[in-house]
Amino acid sequence: MSSALDNIKVVLVGTTHTGNIGSVARAMKTMGLSQLCLVAPKTPPDGQAYALAAGASEILAAATTFDTLAEAVADCALVVGSSARSRTLSWPMLEPRECAELAITQSDKPVAVVFGRESSGLSNDELQLCHYHVCIAANPEYSSLNLAMAVQIVCYELRMAFLAKRPAATAVDEISYPSSAQMENFYQHLEAVLHHTGFIIKQHPGVVMTKLKRLFNRARPEEAEYNILRGILTSMQRLEKVDSNTHKE
Repeated sequence: MSSALDNIKVVLVGTTHTGNIGSVARAMKTMGLSQLCLVAPKTPPDGQAYALAAGASEILAAATTFDTLAEAVADCALVVGSSARSRTLSWPMLEPRECAELAITQSDKPVAVVFGRESSGLSNDELQLCHYHVCIAANPEYSSLNLAMAVQIVCYELRMAFLAKRPAATAVDEISYPSSAQMENFYQHLEAVLHHTGFIIKQHPGVVMTKLKRLFNRARPEEAEYNILRGILTSMQRLEKVDSNTHKE
């Protein structure tokens, strides 16, 4: 029987050691998760991965591989990336328990929890694809967690949130959110309109668009609101065409 946990993806980006992939599969299975996605792993799962997966080899065998994180989360309406607290990229932060509760209440559509490279984590561009960041409050004097440990902590919280789910959450579940791919299309549409109006210049779009992405990720527009925003941009483009034709006449 399917459950909310079946709709939650664990996404590993740029994993270096295949043994870590196997250990993650084992961590997932112990908590009832089954969807494993690999983004550009240095080496695909091998014998070492299957050895460390122990009894979770079916999760490895069913894992899907993508070239980019954007492709892996394209169908997801909620994306949470693991990250240390950053002063340079001020993104909405969650504790693992908050992350799990949010993921379970919104698991009517695919949800992704993303973990980065063993040595360097996720890049800023990858973190900007996430609606929230999750940070594990480890001992500040020794906060080093290996990949499987971090996944195990988050998966445990997901299972606890799933088991504690109450019928009252149904009303939240009925809210529909746009997918990650839809939001990326919106950002491209928005950037094109802002270029055309002169609000941002082509040579320096980065800062403005980063701040706007952070704003919309924080706001989490619902699907109906997303459609309104796309309609507004389209109407602005239509008005520009009308004005241009009027001037020609």
